[in-house]
Amino acid sequence: MSHLLSCQSISKAFGVQRLFTGISFGIFEGERLGLIGPNGAGKSTLLKIFADLETLDEGKLFIRKKLNLVYLAQAEKFPPEQTVLQCLLSAITSHEMDETARYAAVQRMAGKCGFTDTDQRTDTLSGGWQKRLAIGRALIQNPDLLLMDEPTNHLDMDGILWLEGLLKNSAFAFVLISHDRYFLDSVTNCIVELNPQYPGGYLRVEGSLRDFLVRKEELLTSQAKQEEVLANKLRREVEWLSRGPKARTTKAKFRIDDAARLKGTFQDIKHRNAQGRAIDIGFEATDRKTKKLLTADKLGKSFAGRQIFSNLDLQMTPKLCVGVLGNNGSGKSTLINILAGNTLPDQGEIKLADGIKIVLFDQKRQGLNQDQTLRRALAPDGDTVLFKGQPVHVVGWAKRFLFRPEQLDMPVNRLSGGEQSRILIANLMRQPADILLLDEPTNDLDIPSLEVLEEGLAEFPGAIVLVSHDRFLLDRLADFVLGFDGNGKCRQYADFRQWLDDLQGKTAVDKPAKGKSAKASTPAKKKKMTLGEELELAKMEETIAQAEKALAEFQDRVSHPDLQSDQEQLVVCCQKLQEAQEKVTQLYKRWEELEAKQAGE
Repeated sequence: MSHLLSCQSISKAFGVQRLFTGISFGIFEGERLGLIGPNGAGKSTLLKIFADLETLDEGKLFIRKKLNLVYLAQAEKFPPEQTVLQCLLSAITSHEMDETARYAAVQRMAGKCGFTDTDQRTDTLSGGWQKRLAIGRALIQNPDLLLMDEPTNHLDMDGILWLEGLLKNSAFAFVLISHDRYFLDSVTNCIVELNPQYPGGYLRVEGSLRDFLVRKEELLTSQAKQEEVLANKLRREVEWLSRGPKARTTKAKFRIDDAARLKGTFQDIKHRNAQGRAIDIGFEATDRKTKKLLTADKLGKSFAGRQIFSNLDLQMTPKLCVGVLGNNGSGKSTLINILAGNTLPDQGEIKLADGIKIVLFDQKRQGLNQDQTLRRALAPDGDTVLFKGQPVHVVGWAKRFLFRPEQLDMPVNRLSGGEQSRILIANLMRQPADILLLDEPTNDLDIPSLEVLEEGLAEFPGAIVLVSHDRFLLDRLADFVLGFDGNGKCRQYADFRQWLDDLQGKTAVDKPAKGKSAKASTPAKKKKMTLGEELELAKMEETIAQAEKALAEFQDRVSHPDLQSDQEQLVVCCQKLQEAQEKVTQLYKRWEELEAKQAGE
């Protein structure tokens, strides 16, 4: 495979904020590269550098001659009053196509994107349809390399699946930035993460996202062990240096110089490992013992004569998580607002336990004052917040969500979307709740933050209603899902896949038996595996084989005749033999636990 584009030792900073330093890698023909990393790592900036929309501070960029490189921004703009037809026509740059061929190409692309009326003005399109049009405008240029910055933004589930299909069947190479783990795993064959915790500032792994996560875990575990080994070695060298050795011999001079190099290596690894901090999420629950928190009976809602849903039954109990699925405009946010008491249903009623506390996460961020400082957004009543009954200073509270002290007096409107989402999560955590109503809580969060959010929600003892397009999150947390079909029906499904199959007419979903409500068929809570546990289980046989090999080596060593005369070494080996045996026993026990959890036992 030949290079389409490569960068050599490139660096970029904005003022004092350094995004990346000395990055070097290439993009090849046929490559489908997912670019990931924490918020602020420089992913979008790197794409703009590739597209010649941003300059380098240092390094070189090499692009193959006559490469047709197309860039798809996070938020595309369209000229006012331009139609879908005009937008797609204006994107065709080939001079070899006559007018008939150009119009035929536009009609094919419009159909591929799902448009039935090419005379519709772009300023009347929803965010999701504008995104489809932007993707179509990029594809009609026949790129050799397509650069996409968050292409799933504003797309509903139908749109995300449509884009997955396009990219899986694409002939061109592409680089995409996304935090949608399911999407990344589905369409990419190579992952690059920008992160200063890696040597060289990035980690590249050929294969799927799951392959990447396995390699990442191995690397970071090895790096943490390396820090521990170097710390112990450095401690011994510091003790030796403290005795004031003279550099009179070559050996002594070498050891002094080696201690200085060791200190530099240790500080470098320690600094890299410290970059792996993640936000600290944990939700506060009340001590309520009530089993029935909320009961919704025969709920229905219409807008302008259009039925959104009807005859919806729902019963919320502690530790229950209900996922909510549907395309844009199908009624998901309406249901959340009805459950929160912000909107009245047209039919049915909701019964709440006495004194119940319901907390809402609003995807539109209406609870944020954009002109307010970060300090006031995090701590409205002073310089401390109360969390789980304990006062926490705003600087420490901000640090918990990866905000720097110098950001505290910055207005909210200058923060990124991911940072604003972290403010909302921080405020959510301060409110004791029986029920969490979460409307797209993952928007703009990076992958490490998503994983920590999952853990926090999995440990929440109350009930959760979760509206999300994040299929990884729903698979991990939801006991069942409520699926909207966009035609006035909302039904209960076991999981995302069953809902999708039903929409596509692949399966029939069992309805509750006559005389029973949907709430009666609520499945029992199953134990869910984390992504880390899935990876652990996948590697368990190999891990046990290595542990058993080590055990066999200690058994051979203990039985060796030469060791019998060395009492001190024999004691040490016997201790290690016992430790190796215990490790094997624990691994088999852990294997059983993981397999039971995988089976939902």
